[in-house]
Amino acid sequence: MAMMHSLNTRSGWRAALVAAAVLVAATTTSAVAQHVLVMVNGEPITALDVEQRMKLVQLTTQKPANRQAIIEELIDEKLKVREGKRWGQEISDAEVESSFANMGARMHKSADQLTQDLAKSGINASTLKARIRAEMVWQQIVRGRYGASLQLSDRDIDLAMQSKNIEEKEVAVTEYVLRPILFLVPPGSQVSVLEGRRKEADALRARFKGCEEGLYAARTLRDVTVRDQVVRNSGDLQPELRKILDAVPIGQLTSPEVTRLGIEMFAVCGKQESKADNPMKKQVRETAFSERFEEQSKRYLKRLRGEAMIDRR
Repeated sequence: MAMMHSLNTRSGWRAALVAAAVLVAATTTSAVAQHVLVMVNGEPITALDVEQRMKLVQLTTQKPANRQAIIEELIDEKLKVREGKRWGQEISDAEVESSFANMGARMHKSADQLTQDLAKSGINASTLKARIRAEMVWQQIVRGRYGASLQLSDRDIDLAMQSKNIEEKEVAVTEYVLRPILFLVPPGSQVSVLEGRRKEADALRARFKGCEEGLYAARTLRDVTVRDQVVRNSGDLQPELRKILDAVPIGQLTSPEVTRLGIEMFAVCGKQESKADNPMKKQVRETAFSERFEEQSKRYLKRLRGEAMIDRR
């Protein structure tokens, strides 16, 4: 019995020592993670911030991330967000969440699925959302303060095209005037509910005789939303979608489609032929604007860094 008591006592001590060691290790890991590397105008950048951003960069670029470059990037983001507050250009959480969801949609994922994919790589979704917020506010600030200097004249574009030996040719495009009509279906509804709404949409489509009367009739229907007018340029649309819109007469509806919110159709309320830049000229214009924006952005950030209190630990 004494021997058993001694063994139990030793086992208890070993268990206690192991537990203590685990606690110390966890505490040490937490301390390291929260270790402040840089203070930017009184706001900290921790080792955890850097670690998370490095994982995100490695995931998105499939290349090893440079730690010092990541630290500089995080410093810039602190300055961007602070400058946004100074000029009243703050981005709401709802806007960030919407941009995050749109990013997921482009990858054919929901916001929850994107969050889960990031978590599998050890990345908290807040890391990506912080980057989104900084870039959104920076776009607003630079465009708002330096919009005039960012504009490109026709001569600027002509010179850029000449330097690249690109011929200027106008192309014919069609502008479609559309009114989205949405038959709302609550999330998680049964298939029978969705099919019922589709039949209601088909019935409206069959009796739709023009945008003025048809849109008025659509507004009288149960749980139906007629959204604001949108104009789409054929040059910006996929060939399949252009073919669909070309086939629908003015004053008629496109076929019902299932969306995240329910059943959606588009009333084609107008089509207008116009001339537009050829794709190459459009690309030259976008590239030149991006270069000008980047130059202004670098000058702006350099000035902010010069005025900031940056304390590297």
